[in-house]
Amino acid sequence: MQSSQLGFNPNYAEDAPTLEQVSGLIGDALLEFGVPWCGHCQAARPAVEEVLNEHLKLPHIKLYDGKGKPLGRAFRVKLWPTLILLHDGKEVARLVRPLNTDEVRQLLAQCA
Repeated sequence: MQSSQLGFNPNYAEDAPTLEQVSGLIGDALLEFGVPWCGHCQAARPAVEEVLNEHLKLPHIKLYDGKGKPLGRAFRVKLWPTLILLHDGKEVARLVRPLNTDEVRQLLAQCA
């Protein structure tokens, strides 16, 4: 899965995995839906980067979202950025438009 990177992933990938690939993930992973030109995504980036740099073994799958992107629709993403914590391919928790590191840490504290 080219869109995945351990720790912070700086780039949004156009080549999103399929829902079947995501459902087949083993262990914890973080999906991030957004776009590089989104002001909310740009504002959230420092907090997400800081916290993910503390979780260097957590896969960060950063996906370019938008109209016609099936994975974002499958997860009912409405606002950017949306962070979805997965365990064994199933959603555990989500965070929409994080503003600070504490919010991101609280999300990742739910890792199994």
